[in-house]
Amino acid sequence: MSSIQSALAAIDSFIWGPPLLILLVGTGIYLTLRLGLLQVVRLPLALRLVFGRDQGQGKQGDVSSFGALCTALSATIGTGNIVGVATAIKLGGPGALFWMWMAALFGMATKYAECLLAVKYRQQDANGQMAGGPMYYLEKGLGSRPLAKLFALFGIGVAFFGIGTFPQVNAISDAMSLSFSVPREVTAVVLTLIVALVTLGGIQSISSVSSKVVPFMAIFYIVACLGVLVNNAAALPEAIALVIGSAFTGHAATGGFVGAGIMLAIQSGVARGVFSNESGLGSAPIAAAAAKTDSCVEQGLVSMTGTFIDTIIICTMTGLTLVVTGVWSGDVSGAAMTSLAFAQGLDAHVGQYLVSIGLLFFAFTTILGWNYYGERCTEYLFGVKAIKPYRLIYLVLVASGAFLHLDLIWLLADIVNGLMAVPNLIGLIGLRHVVIAETRAYFSRDRDTESEPEPQTA
Repeated sequence: MSSIQSALAAIDSFIWGPPLLILLVGTGIYLTLRLGLLQVVRLPLALRLVFGRDQGQGKQGDVSSFGALCTALSATIGTGNIVGVATAIKLGGPGALFWMWMAALFGMATKYAECLLAVKYRQQDANGQMAGGPMYYLEKGLGSRPLAKLFALFGIGVAFFGIGTFPQVNAISDAMSLSFSVPREVTAVVLTLIVALVTLGGIQSISSVSSKVVPFMAIFYIVACLGVLVNNAAALPEAIALVIGSAFTGHAATGGFVGAGIMLAIQSGVARGVFSNESGLGSAPIAAAAAKTDSCVEQGLVSMTGTFIDTIIICTMTGLTLVVTGVWSGDVSGAAMTSLAFAQGLDAHVGQYLVSIGLLFFAFTTILGWNYYGERCTEYLFGVKAIKPYRLIYLVLVASGAFLHLDLIWLLADIVNGLMAVPNLIGLIGLRHVVIAETRAYFSRDRDTESEPEPQTA
């Protein structure tokens, strides 16, 4: 096992080395500059579109824009927000949180672009459902069917062996075992049955569940974090200063912390940030393509709020909770570190249960979202007849995920995530002029941008 883990670690280090990090962040920086800091300037408009009354009535698509966003958020708000942030700060120090912010800021522009393209190039499948995402804009927009197939293949890999199953199931089984003394076998059976009941209904069922669970779980977790931060309000300014300062200076060893250089802080922050919000991976566009909308720009705006909610809000809450309580420099790691932060910041028993419940909700919805992403990639490669076999394999992997070693899980997840990003980023760079042209055409019309926008045909 150690030799396999060492080999996977070497592959992981190569994939997530400077070239991919530069490509991810560089694409976001380029789009940010060319789109005129759209993710900041147009954020109020994007939030109004998310919560507006018009949710796609009478427009082409399978679910509302809000439903598509919640489906995407169900896949992105997961263990990365609790375990991933703790892992990043443990490896890279408090400065890793700052680099997660930077990855999210530029990632919002990336998420906007990929979801705009998803709606522009989407089409109906043989079952009458909307099909879209990087595989379609790579084929129809960029004209590269090999890249499209490569993305779909990696997308199935992420669903099967990456974000979709193993890290989430492992987190749920750990939480149930440690907090509620539920055997792993029982958790695996019950979880598999619930996932089957929801996912067999397709995008409408997943969207319906996500639209109810995602807002509840996000508010629940944010309120819990605010409780810790309020109780440690006096230490908050120093914690923020530590996050910003150590982002550029690294951090000396403290307690059980081994120490981290600036490069490790950047690499940990960006890698865990991308794992959490998935900007640049090409996953969210698959959900965005199902939205009832006739404007690719508007859906791009709606979708980019997912990165804002996931990383700028929720990951920040976790990170500040870890830093303000000082647990980041101790001997514990992962979910145990976050549990300890809540135990110290609130109450020992309450803290443990809050993190466990948060993990249960976050991980469960991620399993649902990635089931849909993998299904769409499977349909693209093999047609609608392959959907049922795919779902069966997915459920088997969900059932087995509770029994795998955590370190091996994170390595597998990182590797397939990185591979998935490459063809998608090539597509975004190749189709950048389409994104810019659609955006300029939408906002160049003579109207008050502060009023509710009029849709533009994608």
